[in-house]
Amino acid sequence: SLMGQLIEALQQGDIRRVGQITTQNFRGPIQTIIPWATNRYTETLISAVLAEFGDKFWGFWMLGGMSGGGMGFIVDPSVKAQAQASLQRLMDDARKQLQDALPFAMRPVVYDFAINERGTWAELHASATDLMPVNYYALHMPALLRADHRTLNQTRRTELDRFGVACLTNPTLARVVPRLFDQMLPHATAPATQTGQLHELLHMHGFDRELHEQIRSDVRMGRIGLMQNRLPANSTITDVYADDVFDATRSLSAEYAALGEAAIRAGEVAVVTLAGGAGSRWTQGAGVVKALHPFAKFAGRHRTFIDVHIAKSRRIARLYDAPPIHIFTTSFLTNAPLTRAYEAHRVHEKPWGYNGEIILSQGKSVGLRMIPTARDLRFLWEEMPHQVLDEQAQKMRESVHAALISWAQHQGESADYTDNLPHQCMHPIGHWFEFANMLRNGVLADVLHRYPHLKYLLMHNVDTLGATLDPAVLGYHIQRGDAVTFEVTSRRIDDRGGGLARVDDQLRLVEGLALPRAETEFALSYYNTLTNWITLDDILDVFGLTRTDVISQHDNVQQAVRTMANRMPTYVTIKDVKKRWGNGQEDIYPVMQFEKLWGDMSMIPELRTGFMQVARTRGQQLKDQAQLDGWLRDGSAQKISSLCDWIDK
Repeated sequence: SLMGQLIEALQQGDIRRVGQITTQNFRGPIQTIIPWATNRYTETLISAVLAEFGDKFWGFWMLGGMSGGGMGFIVDPSVKAQAQASLQRLMDDARKQLQDALPFAMRPVVYDFAINERGTWAELHASATDLMPVNYYALHMPALLRADHRTLNQTRRTELDRFGVACLTNPTLARVVPRLFDQMLPHATAPATQTGQLHELLHMHGFDRELHEQIRSDVRMGRIGLMQNRLPANSTITDVYADDVFDATRSLSAEYAALGEAAIRAGEVAVVTLAGGAGSRWTQGAGVVKALHPFAKFAGRHRTFIDVHIAKSRRIARLYDAPPIHIFTTSFLTNAPLTRAYEAHRVHEKPWGYNGEIILSQGKSVGLRMIPTARDLRFLWEEMPHQVLDEQAQKMRESVHAALISWAQHQGESADYTDNLPHQCMHPIGHWFEFANMLRNGVLADVLHRYPHLKYLLMHNVDTLGATLDPAVLGYHIQRGDAVTFEVTSRRIDDRGGGLARVDDQLRLVEGLALPRAETEFALSYYNTLTNWITLDDILDVFGLTRTDVISQHDNVQQAVRTMANRMPTYVTIKDVKKRWGNGQEDIYPVMQFEKLWGDMSMIPELRTGFMQVARTRGQQLKDQAQLDGWLRDGSAQKISSLCDWIDK
């Protein structure tokens, strides 16, 4: 066994052999049992160390943490000092390269361990003038100074007294006092320069002041809000009929496949991948770009979500000798990182080595957060379900809620939230605007001008990995003649967020936010994947536009987007936002934002809409890393890989 070999190598003092065994253990058993024990950062670092030190790099040792949380590099003792210096540089380079793709809790550091032959020991300093280290006081004093003096025990009171005397007499503590003020007193926020940056960013990313003021007016008048997100309580919401959904999970006819293949070969279809999200659920709140996250290994390398989608288009190009246009939509959160990745991943001047055209559609819609209303805060905390805490904790929570409601009233309900860093004041306003952005930013105008034969779009989320240009599915959409065909899957217990239903006997997609009762969702048979096929001329007609309007960027394009946006439901949500100040201090405030969702297009009466059921592997969305184990075991990963043509770079 490897353990026996390791013990034997240690007994013989053969450290080079130890390195070989720990590397073998990492490459074999560890990754077989836990595939996520490594990631692109770890693999990049191992490759860089091997390239720099060659045969003097003796082995890799995965320590207690996983995926870069703790690891050891075993090298020839003759290059130890050089390796310590080089490793820090290599780690910093790898972190910089992957800073938009992977979450880093801290700057990676090289630890220099030594054996302490004496063990744990301490010396007692009994003099009244003896003090703890300066950093101790900077860390602990703010909490003690804020506390009621009567609640402190005698030891803490004595410590405060000695500290106060020392600040007056000991020069070494002189620099502590300014640090205490930094931590205890908030700095002025939102200076003129910061406010100016916010306005510049809003303008850059297409902030619509008219829409914003309309939202504010609707909030103040009570037309929209947390309670108003829901459909009326007397709405009749039932499951769909058997013939409402076309079953595309069985083999589709050759007629459909031939029709779709002809459209692909003629260049009549493009792929639109929605990549505006920061993947906060995926990385537990870290500010990375989900599209750039190297989430799993395919063909021996960690691949990103973008890698997978381009590899699928690469396969379509090979099969049908017609590389489809692939558009990735961005937002104010993802545009800069995706633009950097676009330039960095050129292979022979082709981004990501793709022979077709890859286009980034810059987000031209952004929202400005607002102070929530007391009405919405009370509804959130008093009407919506919450875990009940023990008596004292519940009193504390209610006290905090009362203070935050008072804060909202003092700041001005539904006033603009600008008292923070610019990016903390802005928010994405929903994937309904992704198609509208292509109208507003000129991308669709440019594409239609250069590719006048383009007729159809496949639009899907970046985390819907199985969505691909299936010619038979496309052929069904073409033959049916709908403006939009939505793909749905059979609901599973963990599918949350709404689905396909009959609302007052109208067949439509309904969001989880809009359901009057949460249990209604479990009675719906189908879950919305948000993958949809769009017939361009038909959707433009619903917007009141023509191809000529779009290509010429006529003035009515902006108004058409605003008019249609006003017809869509507006969902209000409350988000907690951190406000950092002083020296490592932070407060958390609730703020209000809104969103409009593409699935609600299914409720527009003049829009011809169809629905088809697709296989789970085609419609499955990866929203949380906890899904990866099951996704790997049930064959989904292998199915996705079979849809792709991979390249090494």
